[in-house]
Amino acid sequence: MATETTKKAVKKAPEAAPKAEKAVPKAAHKAEKSLPEGAFAVIMTGGKQYKVRVGDVLAVEKMTGDFKVGDKIVFDKVLLVDNAGETVVGKPFVAGSTVAAELVEIGRHDKVTVVHYKQKSKYFKKYGHKQPFFKVKVSAIA
Repeated sequence: MATETTKKAVKKAPEAAPKAEKAVPKAAHKAEKSLPEGAFAVIMTGGKQYKVRVGDVLAVEKMTGDFKVGDKIVFDKVLLVDNAGETVVGKPFVAGSTVAAELVEIGRHDKVTVVHYKQKSKYFKKYGHKQPFFKVKVSAIA
């Protein structure tokens, strides 16, 4: 009788059905046709360096010149290009390499307030500043 109580029917859980793969939007395929997946470049603009991929949207310092939303911008100061393992490092820039982008937005960041104060001397200065920026979308790395 002891053997009957220790033996219990073990039910196996039904095997999970294989998961269906999620569909990738068609726009993602179009953006990555020119370069292999994982390709990127490092560009310099406005005294700063940015790591960019095709399709990235980033805010950069305002550039001199007359620009409008929708204009094409070409960054020619490319410091590094990586095409899925093949890395080219410039000295200081990669010769003949460019990054093309489209100007999406022209704006100004939130206000930064600077306060100078010295106690017991009646000294108080308050300044405000809104830094202008360009928001660009990277369209090609060549």
